Amino acid sequence: MSRERGQITVMTTGFFVFLGLLAVVIINSSAAFLQRQELDNLADDAALSAADGLSEEAFYRHGVDTAVELDPAEARRLVASYVAASGGEVGEVSVTTMGDEVHVRMERTVTLAIAPPGWSSRTTIVSEAPSQLRLGD
Repeated sequence: MSRERGQITVMTTGFFVFLGLLAVVIINSSAAFLQRQELDNLADDAALSAADGLSEEAFYRHGVDTAVELDPAEARRLVASYVAASGGEVGEVSVTTMGDEVHVRMERTVTLAIAPPGWSSRTTIVSEAPSQLRLGD
């Protein structure tokens, strides 16, 4: 009987350590998820804004009967001005265009709410959004 003494204390302590780690994971995951949702919305809106970067020279020279292309420089400018106007904190932004499609990729470094000793308190989240220019009939 004396050999079993104190084992409930070890089990209780282990259970509380497990609950604490589980709470850290849930809190950090939720915070990162919300930050990612915000970055996804910003990337989607910026991609839609960049899709307005119509190559006006090609459009007015050839009209609507030809393929419409995005102007890469104008798409980048539109994304940069949209991000600046939104006030969103974004680390790195890349904009690529191919014909009438634009692809926006954004990165943001976020600080986790709770960082256990020895773990990094910062992580990077990434969001990508495509958009396509379509002229109305």
